[in-house]
Amino acid sequence: MRVFLTGGSGPVGSAVVAELVGNGHTVVALARSDASAQAVEAAGAEPRRGALGDLDVLRAGAEAADGVVHLAFNADFSSSEALNRAIAEETVALETLGEALIGSDRPFVTVSGTPLVPGRVATEADPLTTDGPVGGRGRAVAATLDLASRGVRTSAVRLPRTVHHRGSGGFAGLLTNIARRSGVSGYPGDGTQRWPAVHALDAAVLFRLALERAEPGTAWHAVSDEGDEVRDIAAVIGRRLGLPVEPVPEETYAALGPIFSADQPASSTHTREALGWEPKHPRLLEDLENIQP
Repeated sequence: MRVFLTGGSGPVGSAVVAELVGNGHTVVALARSDASAQAVEAAGAEPRRGALGDLDVLRAGAEAADGVVHLAFNADFSSSEALNRAIAEETVALETLGEALIGSDRPFVTVSGTPLVPGRVATEADPLTTDGPVGGRGRAVAATLDLASRGVRTSAVRLPRTVHHRGSGGFAGLLTNIARRSGVSGYPGDGTQRWPAVHALDAAVLFRLALERAEPGTAWHAVSDEGDEVRDIAAVIGRRLGLPVEPVPEETYAALGPIFSADQPASSTHTREALGWEPKHPRLLEDLENIQP
């Protein structure tokens, strides 16, 4: 299958490129810079120059492909305004990619986070949040899945709070970066809130399975760990960096503060049973042992 992919130069995207190429697919990957082009080429893809806002490039890439995988997101969490701009850009990109595939019955795999369900573990049957700081992203993904009724084999791979590899990545990686800058390995609240996680190489396998097998309009959970307590994550980070582990104000995390404070465990039972997906790589707390002091 010839696959057009956005976000192929990031830690998740590069793993997806390698997984697809290693299983016989040809990948054309969007690349917004020379460095991105070199990264996707090194992973085995053909670079296509352009950014997520270059709608003509997106449209042409989707029209020429047998399937599309969307991963790109301008992850600027410095302020609510920056986050809103990133979500708006992605929303238009998803609309453009989806419109190019209408009536084709070709696969279109997009990405989201796992849902927040107060009081219990979220499952694949739960809808995404459509309000709050990232509600716009939930609405965009829901609209993409609705294209199943218009002849597009849409599916969504829901990534957990942390997608990690060799001790870095995801929200746990953000905690590590903040700890390095502040001198404290912090966590909001009492730290008992749970964050699900998955290794990037395991997530990549699920993107391939969704591309190859997923039924139209379906959502899947790339979750290996249902939920590690944030204070346990911070404890490993603090030990690896030789820093004190302490609670810090929610405002420390700017636009992500409310998200960091929320309890959001998630299950992947249905995904494992229906698609035969089985994580094989190190879990989060083990992988964080790779953090270098």
